[in-house]
Amino acid sequence: MIQDQLTVGYKEGQKANWTGRLSAANLPPQYWHQIIALRNINTIETQVDFNIGLIGYACDEGVRRNLGNVGAVQGPKVLREKLSTLPVHFKGMQVADLGDIICVDQHMEDCQKALSKSITKLLKHNVFPIVIGGGHDMAYGHYLGIKNFTKQKSVGIINFDAHFDLRPVSSLPNSGTPFNQISKHLQSSGTPLHYFAIGIQKQSNTKELFAIAKQEGVTYAYNTECESGKDIEALQLKLSAFMQSVDYLYITIDMDGFSSAYAPGVSAASPFGFTPKFVYTMLAFLFRSKKVISCDIAELNPVVDFNKHTSSLAAKLVDVIVENCCKLV
Repeated sequence: MIQDQLTVGYKEGQKANWTGRLSAANLPPQYWHQIIALRNINTIETQVDFNIGLIGYACDEGVRRNLGNVGAVQGPKVLREKLSTLPVHFKGMQVADLGDIICVDQHMEDCQKALSKSITKLLKHNVFPIVIGGGHDMAYGHYLGIKNFTKQKSVGIINFDAHFDLRPVSSLPNSGTPFNQISKHLQSSGTPLHYFAIGIQKQSNTKELFAIAKQEGVTYAYNTECESGKDIEALQLKLSAFMQSVDYLYITIDMDGFSSAYAPGVSAASPFGFTPKFVYTMLAFLFRSKKVISCDIAELNPVVDFNKHTSSLAAKLVDVIVENCCKLV
């Protein structure tokens, strides 16, 4: 069971989350809500009939601990609602909704452990995971799940984010500490951290965090390097070298990396972020490496969203990820 002595909730994929207009009777399914499969993560040993698995991380306890705007716990539900109504253009893949891992009584660490186990299980069954959150604290559990599967193989982290999220854990882990936790976990086995952060903003990171990034050998690009064509070409050259140095890639997209003009509904909004076109372009570039093993989308906060702009963007990112997966078949 996903609970497995953990204080965590779980709800399998629900049809109520997938509604929308119907196609004409003489047409094949046209929309996401018509093609999505609903599955239970606890029973996939006997029912693995899908290639891509959506799993929600319904937890914003890490955001609360980090003094951010809470509300990302509702992200998975609202993202599904927006994804439901999108037209389907991809082929060759079956996508399943595996439901939500739910934080209970502020037990964020148990939620991370449950996510880790789920990611490992999906990868063992040759399923590509897409995690929808939820606070960015999910990155720690997500990464551990990947490492439990890849064993000694190296995993590079590509983080689209305004923040390094490298804060040391002073009392309790939170949404600002996941990559520091990953680094400490790897140090215990003498394994180097492979981490490339894209979209870093000086106004969103202290001098201490830049010092930690330097100490940990983190590669990063400022948000100002995500705008012009020449800057993007230079960034892709850096990414090419990074990708060649690892066996697999884990892509995590924090919605607060986008300019608030495109993504106002996040835990820590900023007007100086990157554009959807930039991320779409970079996703296609990264997937062409054939090393991407898993993805997630963090910090969607419907409570502070405007006209559901951010949830719409997050849903389209999921669609783009699936389309890029299908191109590799």
